Amino acid sequence: MSKLLSSDKSTVLFLGNEAIARGALEAGIEVATGYPGTPSSEVIESLAGVARERNLYVEWSVNEKVALEVAAAASFAGLRSMAVMKQNGVNVASDFLLHLTASGTRGGIVLVSCEDPGALSSVNEGESRYFASMLEMPLLEPADFQEAKDITKWAFELSEAIGNVVMLRSVTRMSHASGNVTCGKLPTKRRKASFQYDGPVMDSQTGPMISTPVVAKHLLRQQRLKDVQRMFDESPFNRYTGPAKPQLLIITSSACFLYSCEAVEMLGLEKKVGILKLATTWPLPSKLLEKTLRKTKKILIVEEVMPFLEENVKVMVTGIVDRIGIKTFFGKYDGTLPSVGELNPDIVADAVGRILKVKRKSLPADYQTDVQKTAALIPVREQTFCAGCPHRASFWNIHNAIALDGRKGFVCGDIGCYSMAALSPATGYHTMPTLHSMGSGTGLAGGFAKLGQFGLDQPILTVCGDSTFYHAVIPALINAQHNRADITFIVLDNAGTAMTGFQPHPGLSVSALKDVVPAVDIAAICKAIGAKVAISDPFDLAATGRILTSFLADKGSLKVLILRQACALSPEKKGKKTFDIKVDEALCLGDACGCNRLCTRIFRCPALTWDRDKKKAVVDEVICAGCGVCASICPQQAIVKTEVITPG
Repeated sequence: MSKLLSSDKSTVLFLGNEAIARGALEAGIEVATGYPGTPSSEVIESLAGVARERNLYVEWSVNEKVALEVAAAASFAGLRSMAVMKQNGVNVASDFLLHLTASGTRGGIVLVSCEDPGALSSVNEGESRYFASMLEMPLLEPADFQEAKDITKWAFELSEAIGNVVMLRSVTRMSHASGNVTCGKLPTKRRKASFQYDGPVMDSQTGPMISTPVVAKHLLRQQRLKDVQRMFDESPFNRYTGPAKPQLLIITSSACFLYSCEAVEMLGLEKKVGILKLATTWPLPSKLLEKTLRKTKKILIVEEVMPFLEENVKVMVTGIVDRIGIKTFFGKYDGTLPSVGELNPDIVADAVGRILKVKRKSLPADYQTDVQKTAALIPVREQTFCAGCPHRASFWNIHNAIALDGRKGFVCGDIGCYSMAALSPATGYHTMPTLHSMGSGTGLAGGFAKLGQFGLDQPILTVCGDSTFYHAVIPALINAQHNRADITFIVLDNAGTAMTGFQPHPGLSVSALKDVVPAVDIAAICKAIGAKVAISDPFDLAATGRILTSFLADKGSLKVLILRQACALSPEKKGKKTFDIKVDEALCLGDACGCNRLCTRIFRCPALTWDRDKKKAVVDEVICAGCGVCASICPQQAIVKTEVITPG
């Protein structure tokens, strides 16, 4: 049995995302949807794993907007539902979200945004809290694992109480850390779906679910938000700890509460610093804040990443300053805390120490010297594609085709593992000078392709992954075809959403629930809009190179090349080798070869290393995936591949 279905009152070690999933189960969720994106993916994966036992419908949707729409349909029919995504996904969902908060909801619906301060696995560290204030929906931020479970359950109740979406925000250090959680009861009663729509327009329970009349429904939403504020003032998830009259008050939320607690303990200031932990960060619990702000004159606001909480607290204070007196605020705006990146206990402790003029215990004099000596022993490890990654072969082909063409062509990039092609030679050979949101590479390429009348004569290429193709590329591709954009569009099809854990997408014949479903063929879609389509294996350098060269020479139309090869880490390929790879030392000329160590200096697969003693290339058999591509790039044919014969 899955630990997600543990019995009432049992204590279980949960990942933060698993705690959120357990809270949804205790709330009686029936429908869960999402799009894969670190650090959010485990919420849907956990619920999919227990969907049969709990009679849930769980879906990996084509993108976040559709995920929210599917979840909203469940809410309209009286069921409890959840849509899960990372911070960038909220931007994608925001078009529908704007209308959903206007129309109102029925069954409890929670929008979970798992965010990535520090951009540990993202192209930016943008956050979605501002959507809560802009669209006037409650925002909840759990600060530990027990609270992640409990507050998720409460979020569904809150949603039904106000008839609208509730936003729950997690961060990487909450979603991907683990802690003990005491479980509550799992409900036994199930709801029956029924969509009522014959009542009055303003009756959110029986009328049509539409966002008009705009002004009347907007007024209703604001009235309910005042009810939420009163509930937040009494919420047990908000709490103050510390002295009655602290020298400094820290106001914080989410994982920053844990950083703040540790920082105060590190400095030994438990009797001088108070901490107000807010789990309900929009709308602010005004009465609680006013009561707590009276305690001191100095306030430090600790949050990630943008000063959302700081801004709103300051705005609130301007209206009550006559009652609480003048306050001095510290945080992002005055530079006490950094305005980018993750926080940690050390950063918070330094900030508290500067405010209160308290010095931390210094480390031994030789500590920094020892650290520097140790750091010098650590080998440099730059970001690179995995051994056997088809993207390395793809960008090798693309780089060579552009160089052979000679017109300084370039690739408009997209989001995925292949984003590394915008970085150093160890990844994509500097072929991808643009990188923005999912699908934007194709839109940009279509735009560049129409600049010929202004003198642009460089070949335009664009790449995307197979999951990204369905998520956001199709409209831009249709636009390019309709407007006769001369671009070479390359789909890096590695048979799954590889970057976030191989979740299925519409190109595969399996769903999140492991059901057999119809696969939607990328080539068929591209042919249907009239594009010229070719399919190749990126590991076949010669064949792929010929197609790319001909596509670049073929002017005036949309060309689509699908490079199809499963990810080396995918379940079907992991641990299996097509070829055994060896270096024939008699043939390898090392530095004397005219290739200038092409294999280890330029191609740079992690499985290809340089033996400094022998001055020869060497294959690390432990990490070699056996793709055989390196054998095709050695001019001396010193890298030898032997086909692996599988018994039976």
